[in-house]
Amino acid sequence: MATTQDFTDTLKDMMGAWQMDQSKFEEAWKSSTGFGEKASGIALDAAGKTTDISVGWTMETLGRMGDLAKARTAPTDYAQAMSDFATAQMESAKAHMTALGDVAKEAQSETMSLMMSLGKDMADDATAAATTTAKATEKAAEKATTAATSAARTTTRRTTAAAKKTAAETAEVAETVEAAAKDVAPTDTTDTTKS
Repeated sequence: MATTQDFTDTLKDMMGAWQMDQSKFEEAWKSSTGFGEKASGIALDAAGKTTDISVGWTMETLGRMGDLAKARTAPTDYAQAMSDFATAQMESAKAHMTALGDVAKEAQSETMSLMMSLGKDMADDATAAATTTAKATEKAAEKATTAATSAARTTTRRTTAAAKKTAAETAEVAETVEAAAKDVAPTDTTDTTKS
């Protein structure tokens, strides 16, 4: 039977190799949960208000239906009761729909305000991150420049020292060759073949 390889240690090692700032993840989590809490609060407040409006509207309608269900003495009284009921329902519908619209507008306004606040916070975070990255990049560039300058100076010193050494060795060899040439060359300049 085949066994499944456990990659837990491998993943831990791999994640440990990447340097991460866990505080940023915690801040993002807190920000996200704070946003969720505020958004839920807006939705729940709107739901509570619309439920209150709907319950009030239902209670008014049931009260009017109780009046409509009462016995009348004349048929015209029934017609008048129906007319009064329809008129009251139309006015009630207008008032309650306006109230529901106001709740929706308020929820929309609060949601937009929350989104704008979140957008501003995200923009501020992005600006701070960009600034931090720019500073880190600048420091790294300065370190690289310093290292390159130091390496160039060291290389120049070594090259200069090597050139001086080579020049000294070349001069020494030239002196040795000149001395050897003097030893080998005849010192008598008279011609011995004529005698």
